[in-house]
Amino acid sequence: MNITLMMTIYTTLIMGTMITLTSSHWLLMWAGLEMSMLSIIPILMNKPSPRSTEAATKYFLTQATASMILLLAAIMTMMHSGQWSVTHTNNQIISLALTLSLIMKLGLAPFHFWVTEVTQGTPLIPGMIMLTWQKIAPLSILIQIYPMINQPLITTSALLSALLGGWGGLNQTQLRKILAYSSIAHMGWMLVVMNYNPSISLFNLVIYITLTISIFITLHMNNNLATLSLSHTWSTAPPIIIIILMNLLSLGGLPPLTGFSPKWFIIHEMVKNNNIMITTLMTIMALLNLYFYMRLTYSTTLTLYPSTSNSKTKWYFHNNKTMTILPPLITLSIMTLPLTPLMINFN
Repeated sequence: MNITLMMTIYTTLIMGTMITLTSSHWLLMWAGLEMSMLSIIPILMNKPSPRSTEAATKYFLTQATASMILLLAAIMTMMHSGQWSVTHTNNQIISLALTLSLIMKLGLAPFHFWVTEVTQGTPLIPGMIMLTWQKIAPLSILIQIYPMINQPLITTSALLSALLGGWGGLNQTQLRKILAYSSIAHMGWMLVVMNYNPSISLFNLVIYITLTISIFITLHMNNNLATLSLSHTWSTAPPIIIIILMNLLSLGGLPPLTGFSPKWFIIHEMVKNNNIMITTLMTIMALLNLYFYMRLTYSTTLTLYPSTSNSKTKWYFHNNKTMTILPPLITLSIMTLPLTPLMINFN
């Protein structure tokens, strides 16, 4: 793709999200979401193929439907309150429409089916953008309107997302699908605490984006798309394998890695608000995610796959691509858990 066209597309993508983040006008927020949606479609189809075309079409249809429901809810809010700015209303129909549209945009259950298909049908970097940057704008709208969202629907969707995000990844060997199901589960954790402390949801989003970008970049460096290719990387890049697996365990929420920090925050907040049952269910469902990450770790590092190389020190002479942003991302993804007690006291 032409470099000028690519810069225009990425600028539009960034500007769309920034417009949504900085606006309190319903039409501007909707326009920002539309800009982001329309600009990411050519990114998903950067390498044209029937699979990427199918993925981009599924993404467009789902997001367009969600945008239509969101615009309908915005118009109903204007008719109810007389203004386009974000105002809190007790109208149950408006609340239901807003919640449904944002759940669809975030890919939460029961509207989660498009996430895995689109992620699997696109290259690693476009998939990373879709699972990280594209989550920011809808979640920012939810944080702005959290007093008027439909709380039973959000809680039910969050529990289903945590369950299906863990259950769906159990029989997967494709790394992009595993990360897609992980995204669904993490979105559930972010939304379950939304009504009690939105700042914790924002903190969870930051940690999730850091971990996901770090994993996608390391997978992209060696073009790892499946468990088998990841298992064969040990003879050419053992440090990369160790980094990927530690990041995956951190994404699963295993202490003492960074990924345990947002779960610690959410469990602390939910118990403080006497939601013991929901907290217990979410914690049990999180074990499903941790299980398939541990299984991936076992199959990659603790089993010996047939090697085509007679030299076991081949990796010493392997010139791998390096990225300047990767070392700080890895550090943030693995070693920031000791800061969590300070943040809890600060909140």
